[in-house]
Amino acid sequence: MELKIIDKEFAICKVEDFSQINLNDEFIFIGKTDNELSVVCEMESIPNNCTHTDRGWIGFRIQGEVDFSLIGIISKLSAILAENKIGIFTVSTYDTDYILVKKEKIEEAKEALRDNGYIIN
Repeated sequence: MELKIIDKEFAICKVEDFSQINLNDEFIFIGKTDNELSVVCEMESIPNNCTHTDRGWIGFRIQGEVDFSLIGIISKLSAILAENKIGIFTVSTYDTDYILVKKEKIEEAKEALRDNGYIIN
């Protein structure tokens, strides 16, 4: 399986509302539940109305469209990274999945995934 590193640094934010979200950014993930409003955005687009922010995440994109019938893709990736004591944050779109790791762990993550047969671009 091929993974592509996204050449951007991200922040995971909890926001008061979505009024300051830059929807024109290349990457933006928005989550809304009955308990919170969350955003994953590029570092330079962190909204001013954040109540919590965790900075310095780098993303891997699973290349190609991931069919909904495929089982265990995130589970396998997260198990490899967990074995190497690398925390993750995941987000999904209709077509594929993204795994974010802290910037200081990116080289360890690439090595662990390569050692387990993943192609990293």
